[in-house]
Amino acid sequence: MNLAQAFVDSAAKHADRIALRTASGATTTYAELDNLTARAAGLLAEAGVGVGDRVGLMLPNVPEFAVVYYGVLRAGAIVVPMNPLLKGREVAHYLDDSGANLIFTGAMSADEVHAGAPEGCTVIVVDETFAPRLAAATPVTEVPERGSDDTAVILYTSGTTGLPKGAELTHKNLLSNAGLMRTDLISMDKDDVVFGGLPLFHVFGQTCSLNAALLCGASIVLLPRFDAATAQALILDNNITVVEAVPTMYSALAEGSPIEAPHLRVAVSGGAALPVEVLARFEERWGCTVLEGYGLSETSPAASFNHMGRPRKVGSVGEPVSGVEITVFDEDGKELPIGEVGEIAIRGDNVMKGYWNAPEATAKALRPDGWFLTGDMGRKDEDGFVFIVDRKKDLIIRGGYNVYPREIEEVFYEHPDVLEVAVIGIAHTTHGEEVGAAVVVRAGSTVTADDLRTYLRERVAAYKYPRVVWLLNELPKGPTGKILKRMITAPEKS
Repeated sequence: MNLAQAFVDSAAKHADRIALRTASGATTTYAELDNLTARAAGLLAEAGVGVGDRVGLMLPNVPEFAVVYYGVLRAGAIVVPMNPLLKGREVAHYLDDSGANLIFTGAMSADEVHAGAPEGCTVIVVDETFAPRLAAATPVTEVPERGSDDTAVILYTSGTTGLPKGAELTHKNLLSNAGLMRTDLISMDKDDVVFGGLPLFHVFGQTCSLNAALLCGASIVLLPRFDAATAQALILDNNITVVEAVPTMYSALAEGSPIEAPHLRVAVSGGAALPVEVLARFEERWGCTVLEGYGLSETSPAASFNHMGRPRKVGSVGEPVSGVEITVFDEDGKELPIGEVGEIAIRGDNVMKGYWNAPEATAKALRPDGWFLTGDMGRKDEDGFVFIVDRKKDLIIRGGYNVYPREIEEVFYEHPDVLEVAVIGIAHTTHGEEVGAAVVVRAGSTVTADDLRTYLRERVAAYKYPRVVWLLNELPKGPTGKILKRMITAPEKS
């Protein structure tokens, strides 16, 4: 069971079809990509990389990402995807922790990689010299067998607390999760054209875009850096049928007058909670249904989903996907009844093997009975639909009352002038925590922080409404566009 073999088999079936397309219109067929990945495996063999070795991959959404990704797997090695915006000290942690002795990087990030790479680590820069170097390599066409529990990818978590940990995703994890996109969730097939704006170094883009598409003969239109205008043009000009994005991308794409896009058949949201108001605006503008799902790096990622052809519950992240169970535990680890809020736990084919070289962290996250503790608070209804309330660590306790930021954010998004919002807890001498909100308003808006505070006070219970509201030009975001609450601090006065 090797993920690379699944790609090779797909390439043989769809040799003349376009696998990759860039924003500039350059294309790569399946046959060409198959040849390039075989040569990448040859390049790795020449460098002494063997089965089980770790290889860093620090590239944006360019064709070479797929070339190297499947090339590493064809060599029987393990891919360590890395954000190309990492700095030298962060690069050092990823490479030291994983033990990677070779890394591929782009020209833009080469200086940081050289600064962070440990002694003896080979750095291959993907620049104008890479194509001839690849062409000169002897292709390795035989794909080594790997066990279902062998690690294929080490994905480092965002590191909201402490240093990032490497989630070991197996060949079975990734194959089963990518297969769900084709067979169970959105019926992706060879005639689909997929929007490739999700970072491929992240699990959402890697599984649901790259692997899901290339294992069924579909095409991916790659966008290295998201901006709404370029994304909109790519969707329309390339007759894209499947959009996969995170909520901040949907928020940006929802702005403007209605669009005629009859080719767009489905949109998929994940990575963070999708505000109901954003969902409604996008669907109204594009005339396309958004299906929200839920998962984490540790779950490959898809754990639950609003399935096509089945009733959808807006505000829910759907039902557990095939081969996966979801339950809710209380603080003592006991299963809670339907409707009660607790910590969401996941068990199934998608759950990681563990954290790389971190047995204590693995033991905290993975129970002996196989349940992975997500750190997310949520509930299940009588139909089995899952509702995410908030991150456990984001819960605000004001004067002994629980305040879930997502609930307050949903109300903010109902205000016509609010573009983005993040609700956070602020230390308070009397109440323990106070509710605060950082807000980005639409261009040209004259709404004030006081106006928004009043708006919320009229719509939520007295203990919930944010006493501290301030306006920002933008909110800090991670590589996938997810709002980073840990980087938001309240002003001293507001």
